[in-house]
Amino acid sequence: MVVFGLMGVCYDEVLFSHMSHTAPMSSEFVVQAVFTSNHSSPLRFILSHIGRQPLIGLGVIIGAFSNAALAAAVPFFVGRAFTAVSESGDISRIVPYVLAIIASQFTRAVLQFIRNFCTEIFAQRIERDVRDELYASLLGKSMTFHDMQPVGEIMARVTNDVREMNLMMNPGMNVLIGSSFFLVMPLVVAPTLYPSLILVPAVFLVLYFISQYYFITALNPVAERVRDSFGHMNAHLAETIDGLQVVKGAARENEEISEFDRFVDEVRAYFLQQGRIEARYIPFLLLGVATVVGLAQCVMLYEQGLIDGGKIVSFMGLMFLFDFPVFSSLRSLSQVSLGYASARRILNIITTETDLDRNEAGYADPIRGSIQFRGVTFGYGTGRPVVQDVTFEVQPGQTVAIVGQTGSGKSTLTKLINRTYDVDAGQILIDGVDVRDWNLEALRSQISIIEQDIFLFSRSVAENIRFGHQEANDEAVEAVARRAQAHEFISGFPEGYATKVGQRGVTLSGGQRQRVAIARAFLSDPPILILDDSTSAIDSATEDRIQQAIWSASKGRTTILITHRLSQIRWADHIVVLRQGQVMAQGKHEDLLVSSEAYRRIFARYESADSTTSAVQPTARA
Repeated sequence: MVVFGLMGVCYDEVLFSHMSHTAPMSSEFVVQAVFTSNHSSPLRFILSHIGRQPLIGLGVIIGAFSNAALAAAVPFFVGRAFTAVSESGDISRIVPYVLAIIASQFTRAVLQFIRNFCTEIFAQRIERDVRDELYASLLGKSMTFHDMQPVGEIMARVTNDVREMNLMMNPGMNVLIGSSFFLVMPLVVAPTLYPSLILVPAVFLVLYFISQYYFITALNPVAERVRDSFGHMNAHLAETIDGLQVVKGAARENEEISEFDRFVDEVRAYFLQQGRIEARYIPFLLLGVATVVGLAQCVMLYEQGLIDGGKIVSFMGLMFLFDFPVFSSLRSLSQVSLGYASARRILNIITTETDLDRNEAGYADPIRGSIQFRGVTFGYGTGRPVVQDVTFEVQPGQTVAIVGQTGSGKSTLTKLINRTYDVDAGQILIDGVDVRDWNLEALRSQISIIEQDIFLFSRSVAENIRFGHQEANDEAVEAVARRAQAHEFISGFPEGYATKVGQRGVTLSGGQRQRVAIARAFLSDPPILILDDSTSAIDSATEDRIQQAIWSASKGRTTILITHRLSQIRWADHIVVLRQGQVMAQGKHEDLLVSSEAYRRIFARYESADSTTSAVQPTARA
């Protein structure tokens, strides 16, 4: 019966199997799951999750069968009662049949309760497991993957598509399985009334299955488009909300509403297309014809004296059992099609291989701090390389400043060190070992990066500082906050370190967010510390204090600075000058002032900018 419910979606399984990735999925992170679902096709993916709940599944099957069998008992006993009364004229003869009907329906109600309870548990567990699996898969994807995926589209799959898989099980599969047994009962019971009465139900079922196949074949592609269009609409919505300040600043509200309406109209159009297919649901017509033909056959047999009136009543009652599967299957099959389409969309994400892997067997020793760039070239996508043939070396414990104009590739270099991205050509070695040969977790856990665009979670200040080091106590959190010059403003909050910072730290100023991030980096005590313009939003007075903290923290560890602050550039042990992704010069500050025209121009520009900043920053907000 379950196979029938899914037969219409099996037609493209072979095609999808060829499209799926059958090799082990490359991933930065792999969840330690207690089960492994089948990723070879959407159908097998669904069945593998169903197979994790065998006892509950058995309860659903038993409940569905008993519901149909006990429903068939009603017309059977009614027919017997009709015959008993018509033959004897004694109304009391119906009492045993009435009691039998009451007992059977009471039992049916109890079993139905158990079945529905089991099915809801079934659906909720599958939703939980699929969402966990999808979430773990998303965490394991590389940044290259996430750069190409709209956040709203991903959110639609994690929330709405997973929910559709729940609804596919209940009410979708629940009703479909139950109605399938209702289709069987007339075939089983009708021959007991008279052998030839099986003909009409049998022909009806053959035509019913054929019409269902064509119905699902037509419905499936539309269901795919419904889910895809919803994902596109959600992606546009998320992007607009995320950039709402830009929309309002440019007075583009009306244009964005019109654009969103276009996406909404697309979703509506596909839903209407689905509705048109459902409106041509042929089994409704087949049921009416089968009922009329069945009644005509009973009348003929009655006139020939082959059956009595009670059997006519019983047979027509059995034919009315077809009402439930015919009327319910329209909704349940639509729900199954949407769930199947959602499973395909979810599986497309899970099976997408990334360009990074966890490399669990890789090098995992403590980092000493040596970094070597050897002919490194990298570009985002298929465009022009952002950095080309970059070569320089950092000794353990050194502080290196990378300087250059905007767009010269400075931040990109830092993202290659911890394998946020992998180089296209060349090598990056840490302690003489190619970063691609390191265990990814061991590598990243020993490198701390503080970027200019600070990300804070919608949690307390203490939780943001403690992120990645949950074992740190309150004293340790306060100590690193003091070193990062953050303790003073944190203590000024009504709830202190327990203060919630809001999404992306929006309730904090730029300087406050950077100091929290610096405190978070201090807590990890990494062998390699990367500061990507991390004091750009801090006033001069605060920077002087943080400068001392960074100077102290950098002792004994390798520090890479991307900065335009002259005070930081000057005390670097080594300076690398980038221009259009290439190393133009490198060396110490004094040497570069003499030997590099590119550095002198950058230095003069930064010196001018620092002078202007110093003139205005006493009134700036930290």
